[in-house]
Amino acid sequence: MAAGEHDAYDARDAHDACDEYTETVVIGAGQQGCGVAGALQERGREALVLERGEIGQAWAHERWDSLLIGSGNQSLRFPGWDYDGDDPYGCPSGPELARVLRRYATERNLRVRQHTPVRKVECPPDASDRDDVRFRTHLASGGVIGSRNLVAAVGGYAAPRTPALSADVDPAVHQIHSRDYRSPRSLPDGAVLVVGAGISGQQIADELADSGRRTFLAVGRHRAWPRHYRGRGIQEWLRVLPSLYEEFGAAVGDGGPVLSGLPVTAVNDKSGDLNVGTLAAKGVTLVGSLRAADGGRLLLEDNVVELAEESARSFRTALDRIDTAIRERGFAVPEEDPAPGVPLDGVTAFGETLDLAHHAVTTIVWCTGFGPDYGILPRHVLDANGAPVQHKGLLGALPGLYYAGLPDGNSLAPVGIEANVANGRFIARLIHVDHVMHSGSPAPLITV
Repeated sequence: MAAGEHDAYDARDAHDACDEYTETVVIGAGQQGCGVAGALQERGREALVLERGEIGQAWAHERWDSLLIGSGNQSLRFPGWDYDGDDPYGCPSGPELARVLRRYATERNLRVRQHTPVRKVECPPDASDRDDVRFRTHLASGGVIGSRNLVAAVGGYAAPRTPALSADVDPAVHQIHSRDYRSPRSLPDGAVLVVGAGISGQQIADELADSGRRTFLAVGRHRAWPRHYRGRGIQEWLRVLPSLYEEFGAAVGDGGPVLSGLPVTAVNDKSGDLNVGTLAAKGVTLVGSLRAADGGRLLLEDNVVELAEESARSFRTALDRIDTAIRERGFAVPEEDPAPGVPLDGVTAFGETLDLAHHAVTTIVWCTGFGPDYGILPRHVLDANGAPVQHKGLLGALPGLYYAGLPDGNSLAPVGIEANVANGRFIARLIHVDHVMHSGSPAPLITV
């Protein structure tokens, strides 16, 4: 049998093992998955998006009711589509972002199958660069979809992480992760301890305090940025100064990789800045980082003031970098005097022990982050902790395998909402090049 005939036979055999075929399967219909599909459509490439729930599932149904997205409406951008409303600096809610995603998918006529969970992805061990089928995606319903390319767009914030010490807390205390928190009224009566000072922890503590709950916030290392500075939103400054993202890389915590969150940038009333200083000023009791638990007694680091000062320095650093760019590039923007900052007047030391019963704390909300969940992928494309083996947050360990929404190790820029545009177009460009090479088409490799 001639070489060409053998290749054709292998391709037919691979197709026969599948119920259907598409050039690219995208897993996940959040902003990253829809962004990849939209970018592929711009190039005339075929893609099928598989979503376990609805388009924008996590934003619509798996976040607390009052969540606001600090990057603002102006960050709601997708390939070929920009925000077209009249409130660019407003902070959308999770359901509002989901509605924008659905509108984009509908207007662009993206192929999205909702309520189609994936059971596993198989990479045939004998697949070659010449084969059409390099991946078989097995659906929970029993079907199998063959594809030459596979894009995992489930992001890095899929699996909630709760510290091991939670098992040592008095079982009478109600414990819940931020993924499952919805509102103050969903919690038992009594004071609440929120653990974690990232976006989730600070927004939830803010809401609890506004509802009249006695609220404690166990702080950890975090960053704070202004929502708005010198006439522009922080998202606009990030486009001008992408280096602002660089210091916020991935971290490793107990039990595997935990991805650090973006700096806190919003409050529940859609105005002003949210930080540990503003929380302390409204009556939230700041306590140190948790070290251990012994029933109803929590052992803390005595580091409240230290961490608040560190957060204030990060805030000031962001302003300094913006100011420097303004001077160097001659931007004509208004002065802002006094400059915003993290107010520290109300921040005081707490001590090394928190007695839950003494302070009537009946609930702990763990805002302790998420890790990646890529268990549907073959084990050999994951590292020892179950995280993807990847390069620059986009390229997988096998030809044709891509990721969208992972940090690149040096920057969290690729996980931002509007980063779907650059991520999607980067992946689409490589898939276009692969198609030209694979098909023998005379089409140019480099296109706009």
